[in-house]
Amino acid sequence: MVILKKIEASSLMETLVATVLIVVVFMIASMILNNLFSNTIKTNTRVIDAKLNEIEYLFRHDKIQVPFYDDYKSWEIAIEHNKNKGQNSIRLEAKNTETNKTILKEISAN
Repeated sequence: MVILKKIEASSLMETLVATVLIVVVFMIASMILNNLFSNTIKTNTRVIDAKLNEIEYLFRHDKIQVPFYDDYKSWEIAIEHNKNKGQNSIRLEAKNTETNKTILKEISAN
């Protein structure tokens, strides 16, 4: 018959300390991930870039007239003439009303 070795068990205090450390590590990790995801969502401009490309296409094919103003989701879009150093160009500006982020795009008026 084999004699079994006695295994020392951890005390209740050691178990509680280990549990608290694990919970703290998971809380910090979840806060970091939450911050990363919220920043990614706030700085995502793919939707408005696609809308500006669509408006540029419509302008180039004479489907819209300048000046043009539009609201798209939380963005205010404005298209206006821009005379810079004798060159005529069209300025597309989109401003987010929630974050005050602005996207500018210049198009030659040829």
